[in-house]
Amino acid sequence: MKDYIEERAVAIANYIIESNATVRQTAKKFGISKSTVHKDVTERLPLINPALAAQARIVLDVNKSERHIRGGLATREKYLLHNGRH
Repeated sequence: MKDYIEERAVAIANYIIESNATVRQTAKKFGISKSTVHKDVTERLPLINPALAAQARIVLDVNKSERHIRGGLATREKYLLHNGRH
């Protein structure tokens, strides 16, 4: 594996853990696709640093379990703003 990919995978994991970031937020921050973030954390990072991979995975699993709540709140906010109420 190329050094820059390993460095990116570690940087991504650290960002996710420190920021409690979602895959989408992480992809935007690093200028890469969501699938690349996912592949880095779930496939590449366990080979490089299993402990860090496990920590990042915990954050991503929590975010995944809460995403329906965030989506509902975003939709609610959108319609409140659209209808002139806030």
